[in-house]
Amino acid sequence: MENFRKILYVSNGLGEETAALKQAFRVARNNKAVLKALVACPSAPKFFDEYKEKYHDGLKGQIVKAANIAREELKMSADEQPLAVEVEGGSTPAIRVVRHVIADAHDLVIKEASLQDSGKGFRSMDMELLRKSPCPVWLSRPIEKPHDQIRVAVAIDPEGEEVVGRQLALKLLKTARALADTCNGTLSVLSCWDYELENYLTNNSWIRMSSEELSNLIAKGKDKHNQTLKELIEESGIGGDIQIHHERGKPEKVIPDLVEKESIDILVMGTVARVGIQGFLMGNTAENILQNLRCSLLAMKPNGFVSPVKAY
Repeated sequence: MENFRKILYVSNGLGEETAALKQAFRVARNNKAVLKALVACPSAPKFFDEYKEKYHDGLKGQIVKAANIAREELKMSADEQPLAVEVEGGSTPAIRVVRHVIADAHDLVIKEASLQDSGKGFRSMDMELLRKSPCPVWLSRPIEKPHDQIRVAVAIDPEGEEVVGRQLALKLLKTARALADTCNGTLSVLSCWDYELENYLTNNSWIRMSSEELSNLIAKGKDKHNQTLKELIEESGIGGDIQIHHERGKPEKVIPDLVEKESIDILVMGTVARVGIQGFLMGNTAENILQNLRCSLLAMKPNGFVSPVKAY
């Protein structure tokens, strides 16, 4: 897995978070990382000042209680994996989280996913973290399986035109491989292709291409994409049990469908395809994939991504 050393666990102080904290403790243990919790909550009103300390202490207490249960289930002591807890009140919680990430040089954010009513996708704070956090974001959903049965997948576009896109794909493969090794050991590589010229060439009176010729072109396009994917996997140097799923169609449909079909529990994917433009956040394709997912997500950005959020 990518070399995570300073992990920030984010909470809004609501809900039961034992499952998400278990994932955070596992990642911290596997990386020998420092783990800190930040509760981003609304500010107490001025007339509430005399209760502010109790308000914050109550929120801290909830995290500490959930952390103790998570450690107990993992057979882990507090000395083995301590957890410092900080509470910060105010508006725009996602922005405040990103400022903490920047100021304290955190290299991974872990948060329990805020679910849509449909069970798919992520709510506004999660999406804002995905768009603006300079470091990877792990959005955790409860996983009922034993840990050694958890299935990990990575979504890959092997034909990124920019060098940073290829570098990101290699980083995704390596991170997903390391994560899969801590779970059931099998890594599913999800990739999709399409032949966009098909609609332009079909029944084109100017070109007069036969259906057989068109079919041959489509087959060559599929083979080229598949070969490029295999070369990328080989370049990454990952080994172990790898299952390649190479499907035709649009990624916003194919990737969530494969996640469902293969019972994937954690998906690793990139959320930004371009860098060097401050505030360039996320493409429509990534947004549409995310809003159709039901699994936990580890989202990563390319080297050189510049967050639009400024430090304090």
